[in-house]
Amino acid sequence: MLDTKLWVTCPKPNPNAKLRLFCFPYAGGSAWVFRPWLNHLPSFIELCPLELPGRGKRWTEKPFTNLDSLVQTLETAIVPHLNRPFAFFGHSMGAMISFELTRNLSQKYKIKPVHLLVSGCRAPQLRDPNPPIYNLPEPEFIAEIRRLNGTPEAVLENAELMELVLPALRADFEMLETYKYTDASSLDCPIAVFGGLQDTEVTTEDLQAWQIQTLQAFSLQMFEGDHFFIESMRSFLLTSITTHLSF
Repeated sequence: MLDTKLWVTCPKPNPNAKLRLFCFPYAGGSAWVFRPWLNHLPSFIELCPLELPGRGKRWTEKPFTNLDSLVQTLETAIVPHLNRPFAFFGHSMGAMISFELTRNLSQKYKIKPVHLLVSGCRAPQLRDPNPPIYNLPEPEFIAEIRRLNGTPEAVLENAELMELVLPALRADFEMLETYKYTDASSLDCPIAVFGGLQDTEVTTEDLQAWQIQTLQAFSLQMFEGDHFFIESMRSFLLTSITTHLSF
């Protein structure tokens, strides 16, 4: 039987919250990357970061390499927690996971988030113009990870830490780089998209293309910063997210 508490974390339970915000990490990220958000979010939002296998407290578990398989398992884990209004936020890989999960929940369970918030990720119908990196030899793979600027240099230079981190990173990139988009009806929930003005991986046009994925309101907001503007511009991003979720 699936232990849903392994998947859905709640660092600060708030039974009086009006809404649950489920957060999906970027490649190699864990639920811990969202811990600092607790200091910025208002009391009406209960923060629920997702912990995927192969990282955090689940680092000994085998990570998923197929996005469809992950989403099918994830929907079983998250449905028991959707007993109040909820929203999804995902950055980069997390955006793609949250999008596909939203589609599955809508089709299978007739439930939907009050808002889908996606960040630093080209629209799912667009093909990745870059060659895959998940199967590169270790030195080249690490060089690509360093270029993306999302892993601290202290971690990259620590061989023991990298030995722990690399399996999940490779699996995540395989999951993204083998993802196959399929046409389906546009979502019946608002989509808010966020991006970094200096992000060399995802352009403003890539982000604007999310608009066709919703029948409801769409917004795009750009922040100063590269692909990981969600760290450097955290307080501004969370102010915007709070505004979107106020109702």
